[in-house]
Parts: sequence; C-alpha cells; structure tokens
Amino acid sequence: MVVSHLPTCFLLILSLSAVFVSGSRRTLPIIPFDEGYTQLFGDNNLVIHKDGNKVHLSLDERTGSGFVSQDLYLHGYFSASIKLPADYTAGVVVAFYMSNGDTYVKNHDEIDFEFLGNIRGKDWRIQTNIYGNGSTSIGREERYSLWFDPAEDFHQYSILWTDSQIIFYVDNVPIREVKRTVSMGGDFPSKPMSLYATIWDGSDWATNGGKYRVNYKYAPYVTEFRDFVLHGCAVDPVEQISRCDIAESSQAIPTGVSTSQRIKMNSFRTKYMTYSYCYDQARYKVPPSECVINPQEAARLKSFDPVTFGGSRRHRGKHHRRSRSSQSEASI
Repeated sequence: MVVSHLPTCFLLILSLSAVFVSGSRRTLPIIPFDEGYTQLFGDNNLVIHKDGNKVHLSLDERTGSGFVSQDLYLHGYFSASIKLPADYTAGVVVAFYMSNGDTYVKNHDEIDFEFLGNIRGKDWRIQTNIYGNGSTSIGREERYSLWFDPAEDFHQYSILWTDSQIIFYVDNVPIREVKRTVSMGGDFPSKPMSLYATIWDGSDWATNGGKYRVNYKYAPYVTEFRDFVLHGCAVDPVEQISRCDIAESSQAIPTGVSTSQRIKMNSFRTKYMTYSYCYDQARYKVPPSECVINPQEAARLKSFDPVTFGGSRRHRGKHHRRSRSSQSEASI
C-alpha cells in the first residue's frame, strides 16, 4: 500500500521548532503507558507499575516480553527513559525501535536502538540501525560504548524522524545523524511505523558473535521503561489517513543538530563509536552511497580493528543484523 505524504504531516514537520534554545529545552508531554502502548508478548513478564508511568520487561527461560504503540506514526519525536539489567547480561538484547514489519513483510522500514548485554565486568554496548523498503542486505549499523553505566539508573533514548533526516539521542545528546540522500532512494524509512520495546535472547550473535550466551542462572533479566514521549503524526492503519493535530505541533521538539550539539555529537563519536558500516571494508568494497568518509574517523577505527576497517582479506565472522564510570553529559 502506497502512503502519500499528506499536507498535515508536512505542516507538522515544518512547525517543529528547535529543542535547544540558549541551552534550555522545552519539555514534551510525557504520557502514561496505557495511553500510548499495549502489550505485545510476554504474559506476566510485562508489569505496569501502580502509577501507570513505568513498566518493566523481563526475560527468563520461558519467554522475553515487549510492548508496542497503539498508533502508527509517519514522522515525529519518540522517547523513553530506560534502565537496563545489571550483572551478567551476555546474549541479552533490549530493543527500542520503530518498525512496520507486520504490515510490510517484504519491504519494511525500521529505525533501531539495540542494547547488547555483556559478560560480568564488561560494558553494555549500544547499536543504532536503519532500514528502508526492506533493504536488510545493506545494514547501516553503528555501535558505541557509553559514558555511563546504563544499568545503574534511567537514561533517555530518543529518535527524531522527519522526511529528510533521522537523529538518535542519548540524554539529549545527538549521537548519530542520518540525512536522506537522493542516492538512498527507498532505503530511507518512509512508511508509517509503530514504536516497539522488547527484551529477548540474542545468544546466537549479540555477544562476541555468539561466544557468550544468555545464562539463565542470572534470570530474570529485568529492564525498566518510563517517561514515554510519543509526539508525531499518527496515521490510521486502515485508511492510511493522518490524524495530526496541528495545535499540538507547537510543542518544541528538535528539527536538526545545532552548532553546540554538533560539537557534542562529534566528541561522542570520537570517544565512544566502535563500529560504523561506512568504514567496514570487509563488508563493503565501496562504501554505500550516503556515507561521508572522515579520514580521522577512518584512521581511529582502523587502529581499533584493522581486520574490519583496514581491508584485510583475513576471514571475518559472519555479521548478524540484530545485532564507565558515571560521568556528566559535560564529559562528552
């Protein structure tokens, strides 16, 4: 089914004003869980707290768990504060992502945050990715460490999606910007999507290519979500008609990366990015067309992993799609 970019959605995107003004941020409305989401799977492994504003998902030997937004959205700003499981978490995957895979089975779109667990003493890793029009053969993964322990406290993870760009944020710091280019064609997500959150067993790939698996001796693995923001252009799933409320669009949400934010983003990527598909010479002889190669970034990643980023012909394990001490934001 082809979806047109309706005028109301276009006006919504145009009306979004910058979230950072002289260092301050206007707050978007936080909604109770039941107003925006419904359980996806997991039976009693999903628990809504009494105040209705927090939910926890757990993984045990029986099942993982997850929830999904009640609406489909075409563009907007989507956010939640998340606290990840602690201790031994190898093989555990927590995901906060947008997808329309249930509707468009062969040509789905997706925008991902994925959190990859680790063995005791090793940090969680965070992965971002996008797909458009079923372009799963061209994974656009990036992977990072973090400047804090995401299992110690809640931290905010956000996605801005417009018709021209996607920005991933951690605690309001942009960590990745994907600009739509003509050469990407339909690879840029462009169809209405739902927002999902899940915890599941990714033993086959998530930690050292499957070397370390989920150890259910440490189960249940519990991740918590709160501070839900669903601020976008809702679309009727049957009629594909927009239900955008233009009055709400006056709320201030990001439209791009400011100069000060770009400094923070570049600092984050220099310190914490450990993988980028654009530099993966074992995977792509020629970088995908949208990649802008930064020589300093290329040199740093090559020193980190010369097999992947140096063009070595040595065998590299199969790549799978699914896939510090606490410091202040100022340290980025």
